[in-house]
Amino acid sequence: MGALVLAAGDTFTPPGAGDFNLPSIFGQVTKPMLLVVLSVIIVAAYFLISSRKLKIVPSRGQFAAEYLYNFARNGMAREQIGSKDFQPFIPLVLALFSFVLVNNIFGLIPFFQFPTMAHIGFPLALSVLVVYPVYHFVGFKRHGFVGYLKHATVPPGAPLAIYFLLTPIEFLQKFVLNPVTLAIRVFAAMFAGHLILLVFTAAGEFLLVNAAPAFKPISVVSFAFAILMTFVEALIQVIQAYVFAVLSANYIGAALAEDH
Repeated sequence: MGALVLAAGDTFTPPGAGDFNLPSIFGQVTKPMLLVVLSVIIVAAYFLISSRKLKIVPSRGQFAAEYLYNFARNGMAREQIGSKDFQPFIPLVLALFSFVLVNNIFGLIPFFQFPTMAHIGFPLALSVLVVYPVYHFVGFKRHGFVGYLKHATVPPGAPLAIYFLLTPIEFLQKFVLNPVTLAIRVFAAMFAGHLILLVFTAAGEFLLVNAAPAFKPISVVSFAFAILMTFVEALIQVIQAYVFAVLSANYIGAALAEDH
């Protein structure tokens, strides 16, 4: 059957993890590195330009920026941190959401076509070097060193014997696993989504070029799935940016809360 479908000697090699290891552009600088820098410029420029001349009746650009701000303020920071403490963390939550969103969307933009969060190092650095220090710092500041350790690892109301098992688990979750799982969520979604798009696109191209004439129309099915998955991936990219920002706010809120 394979010989009927494909010309002799042709084999399809599906895309894999190696396709995410892009070559250096110059020196040790790779395309994902440049995209991360570009995303910072895009986010900063957008909010600086859209807020430069604020009007009572907003322009479309101002309206979009205000919508994003209100979404980060009320839908994430206030909801997760609480009305008492959320104000200082609005810029952080907004920046996290915008930064991750732009880097995710790069995967669908022609020429860029790579979601930088599909490299585990970027979301891990964001989680470990930004989110992790912030929520533990505010926790230690609010409760004191011993008080925060107790707050984070000793849930009230459990039987004494349970704490020998529960406290190490809570410590592992709060001080080790939270930043790792926060990074892995967005990484796994971006990696898997982009890999699926690569598979359908490469398969469609391969069938179109190498399949026997009677089987070339099958490539249309592969391209159709690639288009469908592009829309699905766009939705997931937005959702994952939201999840990253809202979980970051949740960790800050949990660190500041009076209860465990």
